Amino acid sequence: MKISDEISLSARNLLRRKGRTALTLVGVVIGTCMVVLMISLGIAQNQANDEMIQSWGDLTQIEIYGGGISIGSDGKAIKLDDAALTQIRELGHVLAATPFTNPYNLNGTITAGRNNRYVTNIGSITALDPVALEPMGFALESGRWLDTNVINAQSKKIPILVCEYTGYNFYDSRRSENSPKRYRWQGETDSNGNELPPFVDVDKDKFTLTITTGDDANAKSQTWELEVVGKLQQDVSKGWWTQSGIIMSMQNLKVIEAAYNKMEKIKDTNSSYDQVYVKVDDLKNVGDVEEAIHELGFQNTWSSNQQREDMQKQVFRSQMIFGGVAAVSLLVAAINIINTMTMAIYERTREIGVMKVLGCEIANIRTMFLMESSCIGFIGGVLGVLISLLVSFILNNLTTIMASFGQYVDLSGLMGGYGASSSTISIIPLWLMLGALVFATLIGLISGILPANKAVKISALEAIRHD
Repeated sequence: MKISDEISLSARNLLRRKGRTALTLVGVVIGTCMVVLMISLGIAQNQANDEMIQSWGDLTQIEIYGGGISIGSDGKAIKLDDAALTQIRELGHVLAATPFTNPYNLNGTITAGRNNRYVTNIGSITALDPVALEPMGFALESGRWLDTNVINAQSKKIPILVCEYTGYNFYDSRRSENSPKRYRWQGETDSNGNELPPFVDVDKDKFTLTITTGDDANAKSQTWELEVVGKLQQDVSKGWWTQSGIIMSMQNLKVIEAAYNKMEKIKDTNSSYDQVYVKVDDLKNVGDVEEAIHELGFQNTWSSNQQREDMQKQVFRSQMIFGGVAAVSLLVAAINIINTMTMAIYERTREIGVMKVLGCEIANIRTMFLMESSCIGFIGGVLGVLISLLVSFILNNLTTIMASFGQYVDLSGLMGGYGASSSTISIIPLWLMLGALVFATLIGLISGILPANKAVKISALEAIRHD
């Protein structure tokens, strides 16, 4: 028997009992539709979670917190210092690594304006390795990047980067501390509603950094001019300081710290870093790099990927609950297919006997029944996917659809997950549609094995005598 004959015969047999075939298809359609929708909700939820976490920070960035000193596997103290940074940079999949610090331990100010009228604390400075800025995804709005040249004790200028709102960090030192005019805030307006500019224009004004000892009687100081070489593009996901900070190279900050320690006669200094940022080349490698960092002895790490994985686990648990219901639906559908095919065998016993007498091979008879059950699964899968696409479209546009009828529907808590604020509720990619079709077809094929085996075991003579 040709394969075309088997397909034609299977189709006629299914159409011969349209009602029974349709009822069997309903179970497959419902099961397929539920599986596709449950997975699509999870995909949309994970995408929303990723978008939200990316707004908090870089998913491919790892933060190491040394607190100055960590304990290695051998029980000895290890420092998060330059030697450790070299080891971290040599790890596979690491694009860049930089310490991150603010010089809050220094007594100093940054001034600008005529007669240094406008002042901000030295803590406004953020120091990083300039080589790491571009690989870590930072971008310039104008100007150039910091270079790697290190100033010396006699240098008068220190290159820096500023941000869009750095000027708002300065206050008017000629105003009393209680005066509301002492400060300017971003978005502050005058009586006419016009936004007030900052006291300091970062594109025009000059900056002066001054460090001083705390002893007024024998006060010592040293000053540098801060040369603005570029403006950093704002990216809150990488840090608040990209809005209004002053960025300096870590190497130059060390020169300033050394000068300050010399004036204060501080000999014992801590050469380790409290915080280091590590940039990984791809999200899938973050876990491996973080584990490698732990093996170096630095256990106190954090990455957005950790929180992402926790969210994915929560979504997966929700999917498992709903997936259980979908699995029950598919199980019922499989039982219905077995029942339908078994009833078809009893009704077609004489037909099976005639086919055997005429010399039809057993494999052809088995293939015919398996093809019928597979067709039920495939057709049910196609209908299930089409209905899923329709339901997905309705879910994603339900707010708009209901708004056209004057109703408001809030679907933000549909899955109860972190990323519920996303407007996309369901995402059905091509691989999910194809997978659903294959899965539904396999359900039909497997369900038809038992009835097909029963059909080929029927005796030809008994089948012919069957009424």
